[in-house]
Amino acid sequence: MHATQRQEYVEFVEAATPRLRRTAYLLTGDTHRADDVVQQTLTRLYVKWGRARGADDVGAYVHRMLVNAFRQERRSRWFGVQLFERAPEPESHGGSSGPDESVVDAVAVRAALAGVPPGQRVVLVLRFYADLSVEQTAEVLGCSTGNVKSQTARGLAALRRRLPLGDGTEVNR
Repeated sequence: MHATQRQEYVEFVEAATPRLRRTAYLLTGDTHRADDVVQQTLTRLYVKWGRARGADDVGAYVHRMLVNAFRQERRSRWFGVQLFERAPEPESHGGSSGPDESVVDAVAVRAALAGVPPGQRVVLVLRFYADLSVEQTAEVLGCSTGNVKSQTARGLAALRRRLPLGDGTEVNR
């Protein structure tokens, strides 16, 4: 790789990594697994940078790589292995009397999103968190725009059923 291509790659990665990490976290539900998926994606991107930089939409190209890395990780024999029975409780940093409502809402949405079927979850994350259009999402997933629209509708319905009501109970219809 030439020095100019290497510099382009570095600039792209610096700009895209926060978005890729957020997308991977929403797909996996785990910061460590998300980091692994992003690292795998960026490593493969480095190898394929000559081809990727020539793509019509480099962002969509890389998101497709990310989704493929996520799917491959899910098929791995290590996917179901858990080191702890349950995740450790987050540390309290004191200061306020209770959790911020926006944090509680974000946690509720992530928990509900984790219960949505994986295919629908991928579409929802790409459409609403990665902010890709229907067409870009279809390109990333290698499917039709109609499929993206139907998976979005089904995914949103599943997400609504899983979101807690105001009294803390879930809607499970």
